[in-house]
Amino acid sequence: MAKARVLVVDDERDLVESCVWFLERAGYEARGAASADAALQLLAALDFQVVVSDVRMPRMSGMELLAAIKARDPDIEVLLLTGFPDLQMAVAAIKQGAFDYLAKPYAEKDLLERVAKAAAHRRVKDGNAGLRERLRSGVAGRRLIHRSAGFGDLVTMLERAARTDASVLLLGESGTGKELLAHHLHDKSVRADKPFVPVDCASIPTELFESELFGHMKGAFTGAGSQKLGLIQVADGGTLFLDELGELPLAFQAKLLRAIQERCVRPVGSSEQVPVDVRIVAATNRNLQREVDDGRFRADLFYRLDVVRIAVPPLRDRPGDVDVLVEHFLERFGRPVGIERLSAAAAAVLREHHWPGNVRQLRNAIERACALGHPPELQVVDLPPDLLADPAAEPAADVEAAGGTFAAMKARRIAVMESSYVESLLKKHKGNVTHCSEEAGMARSAFQKLMQKYGIRSAGYRD
Repeated sequence: MAKARVLVVDDERDLVESCVWFLERAGYEARGAASADAALQLLAALDFQVVVSDVRMPRMSGMELLAAIKARDPDIEVLLLTGFPDLQMAVAAIKQGAFDYLAKPYAEKDLLERVAKAAAHRRVKDGNAGLRERLRSGVAGRRLIHRSAGFGDLVTMLERAARTDASVLLLGESGTGKELLAHHLHDKSVRADKPFVPVDCASIPTELFESELFGHMKGAFTGAGSQKLGLIQVADGGTLFLDELGELPLAFQAKLLRAIQERCVRPVGSSEQVPVDVRIVAATNRNLQREVDDGRFRADLFYRLDVVRIAVPPLRDRPGDVDVLVEHFLERFGRPVGIERLSAAAAAVLREHHWPGNVRQLRNAIERACALGHPPELQVVDLPPDLLADPAAEPAADVEAAGGTFAAMKARRIAVMESSYVESLLKKHKGNVTHCSEEAGMARSAFQKLMQKYGIRSAGYRD
C-alpha cells in the first residue's frame, strides 16, 4: 500500500526541510511550503492526505489555513504545530476539524506517530464509502429517525451512557441500526471530535485479526512490507465500534481483553507496548450468553464489554416508526427523481410487512422503488416483489394487495417460495452458505444474491 502524501507548512524553512526529510525517510511522499498561500497552491495542484502546519505564520495563520483546507476538502487530515501550547487553542483547532496538534520542539518519533495516525484515519475514510459519506455529512447525516416511545427511551438511555466512558453492548437483529446508534453515542460523548472507527469482525480473516487491530512492524511476517497502524491506534482518543462481536476468533479474545484492560497494544513484530485511549462499543445479533455457556466466547471479555447493555428492537416491534422512516427515505431517494409520495395502497403494504431485514430492508425497498418507479407517486407494483409475499395470505388477499394483476400475484408467490427455501436451508446448515449453495445446486455467489434480494443474513442462523 502506497504511503500517504504529506504537505508540511511553516515559515521557518529549516524546520520545513527537516520535517520533510523525516517524513521521506519514513516512506512518505512529502512536500514543503513556506507560507499558507504556497500551501494552497500545492493543494490545488496535488492530492494530499495529510497537512502538517505551523499555527503562527505571517499573512495567514495555521488556523485560517485549516479553515481553508476543510472548505476545500473535509477529508484532508490536518496536524497543527505550535511553539506556544495553549489548551484553549487546541480545543478550538479540534472543533474546527484539526486531527491533532503537536507542541514545538517535538521529537521525530512523536511527529511520525501522529502523522501515521492521521494517514491511517484517512485510509479508513477512503476505504469505506459509507463511512466517508457519514463523516462528510456530520451529525446531521446520522439522524435517528423514530416516533415510537420505546425507541425514544432507548435513545435517552444511550445518551446517558454517552456521558461516561463505560463500554456499551448493543444487542439486536441485523439491520436494526446498531451502527447508527453507536455513532450517535459517539457524537453525544466528549470524544465526538475524535475518530469513530468501525470494525466489521465478520469480514476479517481469522489469521489477520491481530494485525488489523493491533498493527504490525515492517517485516513482522511475509508480506509486511511496511509498518501498519492498527485500527485501535487509529481510534485513539475516540470510539472503536466492534460490529458482529460474536465473530471474534476465540484465540484472539484473550489478547483483546488484555489490550482493553491495560489500555495499550503491542503491534505484531514489536517488543514495545503502545498506549491507547479508546471507548469500546460492540454490537451483535447473537445470544452471547449462550456463546459463553457453549465455550465459544470468553466470559471475562463478555462481562468486560457488557457494562451498559442496550437491546435494539426489531422494526416489527415498533410499527409506529415505519411511516416516519418511509417519509425520510422517500425524501432522500424520491425527491431527486421526482417521486413525491406513496399511494395509499403502497403505504398500507409497507405498514403491514413483517420486515425480517428491519430498517436496512425498508431502506433498500424504498431506494429500489424510487429507482424503478414512475413519478410523482409510487404504486404497489413499484415495490419489490418480496414485500408482496406473505405466506399466510389468502389468494384473494394476494390479488387485492398486488393491485389485481396476475404478474404481481405470481411475483408474490415466487418470492414466498424463494425466501422460504433460502431460510430453511440456512436453518438446516446453521448459516453455512457454502453448504446451503451445494444442497441447492447453485453457485455460492448466486445463493448469496438470493439472500441479498430478501435481506437475509447468514449470521442470524448461526446459533
